[in-house]
Amino acid sequence: MELIGLVAIATGIIIGLGALGACIGIGVMGSKYLESAARQPELMGELQTRMFLLAGLIDASFIIGTGIALWFATANPFLAQLANLPR
Repeated sequence: MELIGLVAIATGIIIGLGALGACIGIGVMGSKYLESAARQPELMGELQTRMFLLAGLIDASFIIGTGIALWFATANPFLAQLANLPR
């Protein structure tokens, strides 16, 4: 089935690009946090709170993408479309 193979490729792309984006985003955010904490050490507590909040949001978007990709891989909603095609 060609559709199952394409869904497997799409699942890999969704998870791979999501992981890549999350890693790059957290890396850039961490470097900017350290840079700003070095410039203004008195704001470290407030900056740390915001950094962890943003890290949670970045990870949440990756986990949601992974969940959707795994849903496509296991309970594929596109397979119902194949049953309705004329043969």
